Amino acid sequence: MRVLGLMSGTSLDGIDAAIIETDGVTISGFGPAATFPYSPAERAALVEAIADALLGPPESAWPASFAAAEAAILDSHARAARALLAMADAGAVDLLGFHGQTVLHRPEHHLSIQLGNGAALARSTGIDVVASMRQADLAAGGQGAPLVPVYHAALADRIGAARPVAFLNIGGVANLSWIGRDGRIIAFDTGPGNGLIDQLMEERGLGTFDADGRLARSGRVDDDAFACLLVNDFLQRRGPKSLDRYDFTLDAVRALDAADAAATLTAFTAACVALSAAHLPEAPRQWIICGGGRHNPALMDALRLELGTCISADELGLRGDAIEAEAIAFLAARSAAGLALTFPETTGVPHAMTGGQRFAASPGGALQTASGMTKR
Repeated sequence: MRVLGLMSGTSLDGIDAAIIETDGVTISGFGPAATFPYSPAERAALVEAIADALLGPPESAWPASFAAAEAAILDSHARAARALLAMADAGAVDLLGFHGQTVLHRPEHHLSIQLGNGAALARSTGIDVVASMRQADLAAGGQGAPLVPVYHAALADRIGAARPVAFLNIGGVANLSWIGRDGRIIAFDTGPGNGLIDQLMEERGLGTFDADGRLARSGRVDDDAFACLLVNDFLQRRGPKSLDRYDFTLDAVRALDAADAAATLTAFTAACVALSAAHLPEAPRQWIICGGGRHNPALMDALRLELGTCISADELGLRGDAIEAEAIAFLAARSAAGLALTFPETTGVPHAMTGGQRFAASPGGALQTASGMTKR
């Protein structure tokens, strides 16, 4: 199948879109990929929805801001899909994978909210859509995250990576996928990714991210604040485990100037990965870094100091900014084929789980539910 994947992460910087050719097991080809930034108004709608989601208990009624956010998500994702399909080498696609926008992740309540109307997106694009990929896992007692590990394993096969190998995705939250010599996959969130650093920049009025790690490189790590950040139960737990972006706070660095705070948070992000790596069965022979965090030289330096050999996915011929969008496409293909999306050692689900809801593109088209899917 040729599948278009759409992914919007918790960094809220925009929509990553990518086309791949796959049977849901192997990757046979890559189509175009691009990132489409949110407009300021779209981003503001998402920020408001997340703020409202964090205010209320999980069982409360959805706040009014969710409707505005869903409208922005539909418009922006449909626009991104059309723009990607208009590229010269895009061709037609058989299916669209749609992650939606996470506004709240509470696995302890079997809840993860990805706003986005899959049925409306199918009608708007004229392409069948697979969405709601976390819900079956959550309903069965899993964490619902991370979703990408099975795709990381397929990428490791494609590039012939020496094993064990680890993929580290650094978005708003950081997560790792460890692929062993025998193909075993272990995965979990390690802690904050770009999220705390981005939040610091916004709160201090310095932009939305630390461009090129310049602010962090101009400061120094504050030992007391660093030690305080490390006092968190999440960091002591073994995987599978997952986070909401806002489960960690800036409290420990609020008294620091911006440069020292950025330096401390950057070092902390890398230290969280190292603490997680200590629980792996065998040290990775190579760490492959993907996601937006690999663009931050200060963070990459901190990771190399903690982990040793770290290489950007791009240096291996992969598309570091598109991997999550490719993964959503891959998962959509797996859902269509009735293959498992999540596994006991990636989300803690009791057994391998299929999932995803398929929405037909035709008006009034029937909703198809993959085996193992439980509607929320």
